[in-house]
Amino acid sequence: MYKVVVVEDEKRVRQGIVMGTDWSGINCIVMGEASNGEEGVEIIRKCKPDIVITDIRMPRMMGIEMIEKVHEEGLEPCVIFLSAYGDFAYAQQAVKLGAADYLLKPFSDGELENAVLKIAEKNRREEEKREQPNGELKLDRGDKSKYIMDAIAYVEQNYANPSISVRDVADSLGISEGHLSFLFRKETDSTLMAYVTKCRMRAAMNLLKSYRHKVYEVAQQVGYRDITYFSKTFKKYVGVSPSEYQNRYSPE
Repeated sequence: MYKVVVVEDEKRVRQGIVMGTDWSGINCIVMGEASNGEEGVEIIRKCKPDIVITDIRMPRMMGIEMIEKVHEEGLEPCVIFLSAYGDFAYAQQAVKLGAADYLLKPFSDGELENAVLKIAEKNRREEEKREQPNGELKLDRGDKSKYIMDAIAYVEQNYANPSISVRDVADSLGISEGHLSFLFRKETDSTLMAYVTKCRMRAAMNLLKSYRHKVYEVAQQVGYRDITYFSKTFKKYVGVSPSEYQNRYSPE
Protein backbone atom coordinates (compact mmCIF):
# COMPACT_ATOMS: atom_id res chain seq x y z
CA MET A 1 0.00 0.00 0.00
CA TYR A 2 1.07 3.58 -0.59
CA LYS A 3 1.93 5.51 2.59
CA VAL A 4 0.33 8.96 2.80
CA VAL A 5 1.00 12.02 4.98
CA VAL A 6 -1.47 14.94 5.10
CA VAL A 7 -0.23 18.44 6.02
CA GLU A 8 -3.00 21.05 6.29
CA ASP A 9 -3.42 23.90 8.77
CA GLU A 10 -7.23 24.03 8.53
CA LYS A 11 -8.38 21.34 10.95
CA ARG A 12 -11.75 20.83 9.25
CA VAL A 13 -10.15 20.35 5.85
CA ARG A 14 -7.43 18.08 7.24
CA GLN A 15 -9.93 15.87 9.04
CA GLY A 16 -12.09 15.77 5.94
CA ILE A 17 -9.14 14.46 3.90
CA VAL A 18 -8.00 11.96 6.52
CA MET A 19 -11.41 10.68 7.63
CA GLY A 20 -13.54 11.31 4.57
CA THR A 21 -11.43 9.50 1.96
CA ASP A 22 -11.70 5.78 1.25
CA TRP A 23 -7.96 5.25 1.48
CA SER A 24 -8.05 1.46 1.48
CA GLY A 25 -10.12 1.59 -1.70
CA ILE A 26 -7.25 3.30 -3.51
CA ASN A 27 -4.57 1.10 -1.93
CA CYS A 28 -3.33 3.74 0.52
CA ILE A 29 -2.91 4.21 4.26
CA VAL A 30 -2.53 7.53 6.11
CA MET A 31 0.61 7.29 8.22
CA GLY A 32 0.53 10.75 9.75
CA GLU A 33 -0.85 14.28 9.67
CA ALA A 34 0.40 17.73 10.61
CA SER A 35 -1.02 21.24 10.94
CA ASN A 36 1.95 23.22 9.67
CA GLY A 37 5.09 22.87 7.59
CA GLU A 38 7.52 22.45 10.48
CA GLU A 39 5.49 19.57 11.90
CA GLY A 40 5.15 18.25 8.36
CA VAL A 41 8.92 17.99 7.92
CA GLU A 42 9.17 15.91 11.09
CA ILE A 43 6.31 13.61 10.10
CA ILE A 44 7.74 13.10 6.61
CA ARG A 45 11.17 12.31 8.07
CA LYS A 46 9.60 9.77 10.41
CA CYS A 47 7.10 8.10 8.06
CA LYS A 48 8.96 8.40 4.73
CA PRO A 49 5.66 8.47 2.82
CA ASP A 50 5.13 7.68 -0.84
CA ILE A 51 2.62 10.55 -1.17
CA VAL A 52 2.34 13.90 0.62
CA ILE A 53 -0.85 15.94 0.39
CA THR A 54 -0.12 19.47 1.57
CA ASP A 55 -1.57 22.95 1.61
CA ILE A 56 0.70 25.60 0.16
CA ARG A 57 -0.09 28.47 2.55
CA MET A 58 0.46 27.43 6.17
CA PRO A 59 1.84 29.03 9.34
CA ARG A 60 5.46 28.59 10.45
CA MET A 61 6.52 27.02 7.15
CA MET A 62 4.89 27.12 3.71
CA GLY A 63 4.11 23.84 1.99
CA ILE A 64 6.53 24.53 -0.85
CA GLU A 65 9.30 25.36 1.62
CA MET A 66 8.53 22.13 3.48
CA ILE A 67 8.89 20.05 0.33
CA GLU A 68 12.12 21.83 -0.62
CA LYS A 69 13.42 20.98 2.86
CA VAL A 70 12.69 17.26 2.62
CA HIS A 71 14.12 17.18 -0.92
CA GLU A 72 17.37 18.52 0.49
CA GLU A 73 17.39 15.57 2.88
CA GLY A 74 16.99 13.07 0.05
CA LEU A 75 13.28 12.34 0.54
CA GLU A 76 11.24 12.59 -2.65
CA PRO A 77 7.59 11.66 -2.08
CA CYS A 78 5.00 12.32 -4.77
CA VAL A 79 3.31 15.60 -3.80
CA ILE A 80 -0.25 16.84 -4.28
CA PHE A 81 -0.41 20.55 -3.47
CA LEU A 82 -3.64 22.16 -2.24
CA SER A 83 -4.40 25.87 -2.39
CA ALA A 84 -7.37 28.15 -1.90
CA TYR A 85 -5.66 30.71 -4.12
CA GLY A 86 -5.73 30.57 -7.89
CA ASP A 87 -2.24 32.06 -7.98
CA PHE A 88 -0.29 31.02 -11.07
CA ALA A 89 3.02 31.70 -9.29
CA TYR A 90 2.25 28.93 -6.80
CA ALA A 91 1.44 26.53 -9.59
CA GLN A 92 4.75 27.38 -11.26
CA GLN A 93 6.67 26.65 -8.05
CA ALA A 94 4.76 23.40 -7.60
CA VAL A 95 5.70 22.30 -11.11
CA LYS A 96 9.36 23.10 -10.48
CA LEU A 97 9.25 20.84 -7.42
CA GLY A 98 7.86 18.00 -9.52
CA ALA A 99 4.35 18.15 -8.06
CA ALA A 100 2.16 15.23 -9.09
CA ASP A 101 -0.92 17.47 -8.98
CA TYR A 102 -2.17 20.89 -7.89
CA LEU A 103 -5.75 21.16 -6.60
CA LEU A 104 -7.67 24.32 -5.80
CA LYS A 105 -9.78 24.26 -2.63
CA PRO A 106 -12.56 23.46 -2.24
CA PHE A 107 -12.01 20.48 -4.53
CA SER A 108 -14.95 18.37 -5.65
CA ASP A 109 -15.79 14.82 -4.58
CA GLY A 110 -13.44 12.31 -6.16
CA GLU A 111 -10.90 14.89 -7.28
CA LEU A 112 -8.34 14.03 -4.62
CA GLU A 113 -8.86 10.29 -5.11
CA ASN A 114 -8.34 10.71 -8.85
CA ALA A 115 -5.09 12.59 -8.22
CA VAL A 116 -3.84 9.71 -6.04
CA LEU A 117 -4.91 7.14 -8.63
CA LYS A 118 -3.01 9.05 -11.32
CA ILE A 119 0.12 8.74 -9.20
CA ALA A 120 -0.44 5.01 -8.74
CA GLU A 121 -1.04 4.51 -12.45
CA LYS A 122 2.08 6.47 -13.39
CA ASN A 123 4.15 4.41 -10.94
CA ARG A 124 2.68 1.19 -12.34
CA ARG A 125 3.58 2.14 -15.91
CA GLU A 126 7.11 3.13 -14.91
CA GLU A 127 7.56 -0.10 -12.99
CA GLU A 128 6.33 -2.19 -15.93
CA LYS A 129 8.76 -0.36 -18.18
CA ARG A 130 11.65 -1.16 -15.82
CA GLU A 131 10.62 -4.80 -15.62
CA GLN A 132 10.54 -5.38 -19.37
CA PRO A 133 12.82 -8.34 -20.18
CA ASN A 134 15.44 -6.13 -21.73
CA GLY A 135 14.85 -2.86 -19.93
CA GLU A 136 15.23 0.18 -22.15
CA LEU A 137 17.64 -1.40 -24.60
CA LYS A 138 16.76 -1.61 -28.26
CA LEU A 139 16.98 -5.36 -28.61
CA ASP A 140 15.11 -6.40 -31.72
CA ARG A 141 16.95 -9.58 -32.61
CA GLY A 142 16.69 -8.84 -36.32
CA ASP A 143 19.17 -5.97 -36.19
CA LYS A 144 21.57 -7.22 -33.49
CA SER A 145 24.84 -8.97 -34.14
CA LYS A 146 25.54 -12.39 -32.66
CA TYR A 147 28.21 -10.82 -30.44
CA ILE A 148 25.65 -8.53 -28.79
CA MET A 149 23.02 -11.21 -28.32
CA ASP A 150 25.66 -13.49 -26.81
CA ALA A 151 26.88 -10.66 -24.56
CA ILE A 152 23.33 -10.06 -23.33
CA ALA A 153 22.87 -13.77 -22.63
CA TYR A 154 26.15 -13.85 -20.69
CA VAL A 155 25.14 -10.87 -18.55
CA GLU A 156 21.70 -12.28 -17.81
CA GLN A 157 23.34 -15.51 -16.59
CA ASN A 158 26.16 -13.87 -14.62
CA TYR A 159 24.93 -10.46 -13.34
CA ALA A 160 24.97 -11.79 -9.74
CA ASN A 161 28.76 -12.12 -9.89
CA PRO A 162 30.04 -9.08 -7.95
CA SER A 163 33.18 -9.01 -10.09
CA ILE A 164 31.57 -9.18 -13.53
CA SER A 165 33.31 -6.83 -15.95
CA VAL A 166 33.44 -5.91 -19.61
CA ARG A 167 36.64 -7.99 -19.84
CA ASP A 168 34.79 -11.10 -18.57
CA VAL A 169 32.12 -10.73 -21.22
CA ALA A 170 34.62 -9.92 -23.96
CA ASP A 171 36.77 -12.93 -23.04
CA SER A 172 33.71 -15.20 -23.21
CA LEU A 173 33.12 -13.98 -26.77
CA GLY A 174 36.76 -14.03 -27.84
CA ILE A 175 36.90 -10.32 -28.75
CA SER A 176 38.56 -7.24 -27.24
CA GLU A 177 36.98 -5.10 -24.54
CA GLY A 178 37.15 -2.05 -26.76
CA HIS A 179 35.42 -3.76 -29.67
CA LEU A 180 32.68 -5.15 -27.44
CA SER A 181 32.09 -1.77 -25.78
CA PHE A 182 31.87 -0.07 -29.17
CA LEU A 183 29.44 -2.63 -30.57
CA PHE A 184 27.25 -2.68 -27.47
CA ARG A 185 26.90 1.10 -27.39
CA LYS A 186 26.28 1.28 -31.13
CA GLU A 187 23.61 -1.44 -31.21
CA THR A 188 21.79 -0.79 -27.91
CA ASP A 189 22.37 2.89 -27.05
CA SER A 190 23.63 1.71 -23.65
CA THR A 191 26.90 0.67 -22.06
CA LEU A 192 27.42 -2.94 -21.13
CA MET A 193 27.79 -2.18 -17.42
CA ALA A 194 24.59 -0.12 -17.49
CA TYR A 195 22.86 -3.24 -18.75
CA VAL A 196 24.40 -5.25 -15.91
CA THR A 197 22.82 -2.75 -13.50
CA LYS A 198 19.43 -3.07 -15.20
CA CYS A 199 19.55 -6.84 -14.82
CA ARG A 200 20.51 -6.53 -11.17
CA MET A 201 17.75 -4.03 -10.44
CA ARG A 202 15.06 -6.13 -12.11
CA ALA A 203 16.18 -9.16 -10.10
CA ALA A 204 16.26 -7.11 -6.89
CA MET A 205 12.73 -5.84 -7.49
CA ASN A 206 11.43 -9.37 -7.92
CA LEU A 207 13.20 -10.59 -4.77
CA LEU A 208 11.93 -7.66 -2.71
CA LYS A 209 8.38 -8.25 -3.90
CA SER A 210 8.46 -11.79 -2.54
CA TYR A 211 9.10 -10.34 0.95
CA ARG A 212 11.16 -13.44 1.79
CA HIS A 213 14.55 -11.77 1.99
CA LYS A 214 16.13 -8.96 3.98
CA VAL A 215 17.48 -6.04 1.97
CA TYR A 216 21.12 -6.98 2.61
CA GLU A 217 20.38 -10.54 1.41
CA VAL A 218 18.85 -9.19 -1.80
CA ALA A 219 21.90 -6.97 -2.34
CA GLN A 220 24.21 -9.98 -2.04
CA GLN A 221 22.06 -12.15 -4.31
CA VAL A 222 22.16 -9.64 -7.16
CA GLY A 223 25.88 -8.93 -6.98
CA TYR A 224 26.47 -6.12 -4.48
CA ARG A 225 28.90 -6.43 -1.58
CA ASP A 226 28.17 -2.90 -0.33
CA ILE A 227 24.54 -2.54 0.83
CA THR A 228 24.81 1.26 0.95
CA TYR A 229 25.87 1.40 -2.69
CA PHE A 230 23.12 -1.07 -3.58
CA SER A 231 20.51 1.08 -1.83
CA LYS A 232 21.67 4.26 -3.58
CA THR A 233 21.68 2.53 -6.96
CA PHE A 234 18.24 1.02 -6.36
CA LYS A 235 16.72 4.37 -5.36
CA LYS A 236 18.24 6.08 -8.38
CA TYR A 237 16.87 3.38 -10.69
CA VAL A 238 13.44 2.73 -9.09
CA GLY A 239 12.71 6.02 -7.35
CA VAL A 240 12.34 4.66 -3.80
CA SER A 241 14.65 2.84 -1.40
CA PRO A 242 14.71 -0.99 -1.31
CA SER A 243 12.90 -1.06 2.05
CA GLU A 244 10.22 1.35 0.83
CA TYR A 245 9.73 -0.73 -2.31
CA GLN A 246 9.50 -3.94 -0.28
CA ASN A 247 6.95 -2.42 2.10
CA ARG A 248 4.59 -1.84 -0.81
CA TYR A 249 4.32 -5.61 -1.12
CA SER A 250 4.09 -6.39 2.60
CA PRO A 251 1.71 -9.31 3.25
CA GLU A 252 0.33 -7.51 6.30
